[in-house]
Amino acid sequence: MIMRKLALITVFALMPVLLVNSQDFAKLTTAFSESYSKEKSGKYTEAASALKAYYDANSYELNLRLGWLTYLQGQFAESLGYYNKAIDLMPYAIEPRLGVVLPASALGNWEVVINHYNKILAIDPNNTVTLYRLGLIYYDRKNYKQASQYFEKVVNLYPFDYQSILMLGWTSFRLGKTREAKVLFSKALLYYPEDASTKEGLSLIK
Repeated sequence: MIMRKLALITVFALMPVLLVNSQDFAKLTTAFSESYSKEKSGKYTEAASALKAYYDANSYELNLRLGWLTYLQGQFAESLGYYNKAIDLMPYAIEPRLGVVLPASALGNWEVVINHYNKILAIDPNNTVTLYRLGLIYYDRKNYKQASQYFEKVVNLYPFDYQSILMLGWTSFRLGKTREAKVLFSKALLYYPEDASTKEGLSLIK
């Protein structure tokens, strides 16, 4: 119990604190509500503007939200800036790193993407979203051995995850491990019997 309390104290000690009076907080809450409403309507510029009127560089929440909204606008460089500020404010948080890879990948900065994914895994080694995406990156680069390691870990954690089983099947096939590939494609077919990619993989194995 004592250790749990200490852990909570440590977490809150690391969180940036934005002190606002009740009137300012009410305005900020209204601005967030408006931003969600505008985003839902596809009005991303207006959604961002609602928050920019109250922007504070020390607010993790504002930077994270504006990172997302400017990404939706296609303002990738601006989005990177907001996400990086959020990361600076909360360096052990995973969500801003999952966010920053969106504009980084849109700009073709794949080494930046890989770097952030590796930092996520240093914090959370079993983050399946990150493992799967790294697997896709290395598969696209035809580095099938590296890709296989990431997909295999996801499948070990989630043995009936269709996408990961399918990609591990294709990776195994590219590595010449046709026996393993056939087993994986067959399992994927149980999940999605009409999947064309799975059927194609099985048809290529003699």
